[in-house]
Amino acid sequence: MKKLSLFVIALFMGITFQMNAQTAEEIIANYFENTGGIENWQKLQGIKMSAEVNQGMIIPLEIIQLKGGNQMTVINFQGKEIKQGVFDGETLWGHNFMTQKAEKNDKETTDNAKLAINDFPDAFLNYKTSGYSVELMGSESIDGADTFKIKLTKTPLTIDGKLEDNITFYYFDKENFVPIAVHNEIKSGPAKGQMSEIKMSDYQEVEGIYFPFSMTQGLKGQAGQAITIKKIELNPTVDAKEFAFPEEITETPDGK
Repeated sequence: MKKLSLFVIALFMGITFQMNAQTAEEIIANYFENTGGIENWQKLQGIKMSAEVNQGMIIPLEIIQLKGGNQMTVINFQGKEIKQGVFDGETLWGHNFMTQKAEKNDKETTDNAKLAINDFPDAFLNYKTSGYSVELMGSESIDGADTFKIKLTKTPLTIDGKLEDNITFYYFDKENFVPIAVHNEIKSGPAKGQMSEIKMSDYQEVEGIYFPFSMTQGLKGQAGQAITIKKIELNPTVDAKEFAFPEEITETPDGK
């Protein structure tokens, strides 16, 4: 009888564990279900965010992302409009802060940007057809919140002529199944080798879909730059000319 009781307890514990266990696929499915439903996400054609960054002074900016890869960030600073990370699907460019002139990114950086064209509006939405893979790495606490840590492996990047892994770690809150932090290794520049960190909170509904309205962005373990989203517009109308690289106009001696 004692052996039978132990067997029943062990069987019950095994069943309970299986019921409570989560797979990466289930977590992602719950994420889309809890934030508006996968059908609503698939209908998105574009997102326009109006935001503010506080750097001792309030700096307004707009972030635009469209299906097909078109994207840009527009910064309004001291009465000037500065565009950064502008991509029309072929050319990646931005304004130089010092000269205020538009400059194209190098071919390698542009080619890496092209790899993410199908990631709108979320890299997890069609990750299988994109050839990406996901893996549940376990649980981790982020600012006191219990999270599922999911590893997303995308198409390798080319850095200084060499292929490198393109891996991002997402931390999904166990209660609401929404990402509250994202970690990604910096591949180039002064911070190369360090881990970038984006934290997200204050999820709000916009036309049936939930988005974070508060974010911080910086290096892991350091104080990040706070970004407050003021408004989100879905499926905005944006002229394609806004993404095109502005060709410099050369004046003739007579000014014409």
